[in-house]
Amino acid sequence: MARLLIVPGLHDSELDHWQSWLQRFSRDAVRVVQRDWAAPDLQRWSARIGATLDRAGRGPWLAVAHSFGALALVHHLTHEPQSPVAAALLVAPADPDKFGVGELLPSRALPVPTTVALSSSDPWLGLAAGERWARRWHAHSINLGDVGHVNVASGFGPFPLARRWVLAQEQRLARERRPAHASLLEWSFAV
Repeated sequence: MARLLIVPGLHDSELDHWQSWLQRFSRDAVRVVQRDWAAPDLQRWSARIGATLDRAGRGPWLAVAHSFGALALVHHLTHEPQSPVAAALLVAPADPDKFGVGELLPSRALPVPTTVALSSSDPWLGLAAGERWARRWHAHSINLGDVGHVNVASGFGPFPLARRWVLAQEQRLARERRPAHASLLEWSFAV
């Protein structure tokens, strides 16, 4: 069974944030906790993701990241080829260029299936720039519309799309882990 990894952005995700809401659905979910939530340092935050996964144990992991946490997750995925992360959801990623880290992020496909959820009114990343980054990473992008930064300030507590993504990825991983002959057996019993 896949486990859930929550990767918050600047200042963490408060109790009413959708990431905290999502975490409550999974008893064995793990949250990445940064040493300094107010100091966005791509390499340190990326290393913290790796350290959290090392301590947390077996995966596979479904990583759900927000804002600067999304950039840290992308960095982690491209610098840790043995990462147990099986899929990533990047919600309202921060603009790498605003933080001066654009050159530290890949311009190639990420090693895991990735979905980028963008907002047309996000003050931290314009929609066109977000779509460019998603294309660079060969990620599926979703335009959520005029929803700000997809945080508590823009009206998000529950975020059902994130929950549906987690469930869909769990089902995908279960299908991929099922032996090839299992579907033949299921079919033969159905006939």
